[in-house]
Amino acid sequence: MEAQNSAGFWVRLGAAILDGIFISLVLGVISLIVYGQIFVDASPLDLLALLYYLILPVVWYGYTLGKRALGIRIARIDGEKVTIGTMLLRDIVGGLVYAVTLGIGLIVSAFMVGLREDNRAIHDFIAGTYVTYDPPEYD
Repeated sequence: MEAQNSAGFWVRLGAAILDGIFISLVLGVISLIVYGQIFVDASPLDLLALLYYLILPVVWYGYTLGKRALGIRIARIDGEKVTIGTMLLRDIVGGLVYAVTLGIGLIVSAFMVGLREDNRAIHDFIAGTYVTYDPPEYD
């Protein structure tokens, strides 16, 4: 199977920005309640953000709130549902690749999403995923 109706750079960037705004607002409120201030360097809050990106796509057919708002979702290239293993590869291992390459991999990925016909980035190749406009096939 191949990537069909894949989402390009700008819509993926827009979804990432919307997700960042949502996470910032929610974690800001939690931080205000727990720590009495909005901006706190707190590892438990970072863990909540990580869980958002790992678990929500698994339970919501590849969507995050930002992706859902823009009508795109993460899908596996083989047509199967996104699993926690898929998301760990995509987010954790992909993130490690970007960190080890000191961000150069991230820049290369941005060009890949913008220029490749299937719009797949390095983290998509690692996890066997792509981002599509197609709705999920519910079981």
